[in-house]
Amino acid sequence: MYALNLDQLEIEDVKKITPARFGDSRGYFSEIFKDSWFRSNVADVSFVQDNESLSAEPGTVRGLHFQLHPFAQGKLVRCLRGALLDVAVDIRQGSATYGKWVSAELSPENGAQLWVPGGFAHGFITLQPDTIISYKVTAPYSAEHDRGVRWDDPAIGIRWPRMDAYILSDKDGKQPLLSELPPYFQFS
Repeated sequence: MYALNLDQLEIEDVKKITPARFGDSRGYFSEIFKDSWFRSNVADVSFVQDNESLSAEPGTVRGLHFQLHPFAQGKLVRCLRGALLDVAVDIRQGSATYGKWVSAELSPENGAQLWVPGGFAHGFITLQPDTIISYKVTAPYSAEHDRGVRWDDPAIGIRWPRMDAYILSDKDGKQPLLSELPPYFQFS
């Protein structure tokens, strides 16, 4: 019964996954994650933690975040309420897509999920009020290994949606530019 669409994005290692929904007059049923399928078709990883956050205002930007080894995180992201634009930036030195980004709009209506592997900076912007994001991670949070890159770095050139205002944490507003990052990840 497990059925879904796996979309290849412009950066090969980042995947958009849309589980099928089986519905009738009562609503729908959907298998949103199956370990054996994920390992065979996306990445052979183990998830160790599920995270959830609420962003009250549209235009809330969270990111661009990543963690260093040995706590580098892969993330499987979905939206439970509202809508968001989810973004992944390749920060693997030596990659043909280094400094490039891909994105996907995630919402409960489209059911899409985004797989962001380790070696990528991750962030999102909320498009609706009271947006809830949920994501599985492959490593626990480690403050010592937590890093980031500027959400509006012109060298990356993310085309964020136009908003009346962008709401950021103090930390996210002060992240370094991509050109200022040491070579934390090497492409292999």
